[in-house]
Amino acid sequence: MARLPIYIMGKRYDIPEGYTILKAFEYAGFKMIRGCGCRAGACGACATVYRLDGDHHLRVALACQTSIEAGMILSQIPFYPPQKKTYDLDRLTDFYGELIKLYPEVTRCMGCNACTKSCPQKIQVLDYIGASLRGDFETAAELSFDCLMCGICVSRCPAELTQYNIAMYVRRICGKFLGKKSDQLEKRTGEINAGIYTEEINRLKKMTPEELKQLYAQRDIVQKKF
Repeated sequence: MARLPIYIMGKRYDIPEGYTILKAFEYAGFKMIRGCGCRAGACGACATVYRLDGDHHLRVALACQTSIEAGMILSQIPFYPPQKKTYDLDRLTDFYGELIKLYPEVTRCMGCNACTKSCPQKIQVLDYIGASLRGDFETAAELSFDCLMCGICVSRCPAELTQYNIAMYVRRICGKFLGKKSDQLEKRTGEINAGIYTEEINRLKKMTPEELKQLYAQRDIVQKKF
């Protein structure tokens, strides 16, 4: 198997071609206690910055989803500490006013678009921040839906916003107050509360992991045509 030269924290390692950045870290002997999670591109824990040999651009990636390239110069970035805000959705009435109260830094946005350029998910971060500032929470929620909260946008923001916390707030507002209610969800929730599925749930909880895997593999899948 061919090997590619990469640099981790300034030291060269020759890593088998085809490895992801995360696997390359581990192959090089790094024990990933921090900076890894689901390994499936869904949790955002493995945010990484890198440059390529001969290229001045600073690039970003999720380490579990990006294959190594020859000459990569790699470093993981830390989790950028957000200011955690608490709020009671049931008591909110002025959604926009509460946004500004909780996250006043949103008004410092310079419109530089560094957040969008840095997003490994290709999310239009500046657009959802702008929509939030206009009070258009539905648009902001839609644009930020795929956010993994990896924090790369935070690391590049000169105004020091915590974009993903703002996105979480507007999505919660939309989910509770502005979005269309699902009749099917209300029906299923009522069935669960009535105990219709209690016996089946208890049966599943007693099954071994292998039995659950077998049951999952044998499930009936209904494919809908759109």
